[in-house]
Amino acid sequence: MNAPEIHPALTLFYSGLMAGVDEAGRGPLAGPVVAAAVILPTEYSLPGLGDSKTIPEKARGRLETDIRSVAVSWAVAWADPAEIDCLNILNATLLAMRRAVEGLGIQPRHVAVDGNRCPRLDCTAEAIVGGDGSQPAISAASILAKVARDRMMLRLAEIYPAYGLGRHKGYPTQAHVTALRRHGPSPVHRRSFRPVAELLGAARA
Repeated sequence: MNAPEIHPALTLFYSGLMAGVDEAGRGPLAGPVVAAAVILPTEYSLPGLGDSKTIPEKARGRLETDIRSVAVSWAVAWADPAEIDCLNILNATLLAMRRAVEGLGIQPRHVAVDGNRCPRLDCTAEAIVGGDGSQPAISAASILAKVARDRMMLRLAEIYPAYGLGRHKGYPTQAHVTALRRHGPSPVHRRSFRPVAELLGAARA
């Protein structure tokens, strides 16, 4: 019987430093896109680790503390709405990922990124579709990015209370779109995203 195939990312994880990278906030109409990078030790205990989208908010908060405690190194970075509008969301996401990796206190030999695109880095990198649910370091990065972005959106909700950013975190819910139509875009809205762009176009017409 053949031995089970080991993913190359896991091989590198156990033979050298590997960082997992993921992002949060590609789809919202407002706020930054946030990325995190995490290097986990070869031995650790993080019960409940997984894709941040499947983990309840309170559990994510507990895991954030645990991840920061056990990680060899971790970093969070972002690209702001102006950068998103200038670069487009894909390139802004890759920029945030690169900033997160560069922010690590220890530079990794290899980086595993959730999804199908990798930022340009000074080390080897690979993209793993579904990596946030299958690779522990990427899962950890997913949680740090999500919790950090949610915290940012709560602060922005205090500055711009008319939009309900603390509830929907900038995603295009009906309540958010209604508030946009009523109040117009705030400085933290992504002007290249519909329906923000449509509202701005109508205002200029």
